[in-house]
Amino acid sequence: MKWRVVLEQDPETGEWAAWCPELPGCTSAGRTQEEALENIREAIELHLQPDPIYVGPGAVEREVVVG
Repeated sequence: MKWRVVLEQDPETGEWAAWCPELPGCTSAGRTQEEALENIREAIELHLQPDPIYVGPGAVEREVVVG
C-alpha cells in the first residue's frame, strides 16, 4: 500500500516532522528526512492495526478486502 507523506523541516531545530494527510493524527518526526520517513512508516503500520472489538451474542463478524 502506498501513502502520501508530508515532510517539513523545523527551521529552529533542523529536525523533520512527518505526517500522512489521509490518516488524521498519524504523525512522527526524526533528526533526518530518512529517520522521519522510517518513523512515519512505523506510525502508519501502527495506525492501521485493527483495535480489538467485543461483540454481543448473535453478532456476526466479517472481514472485507479493500484495494
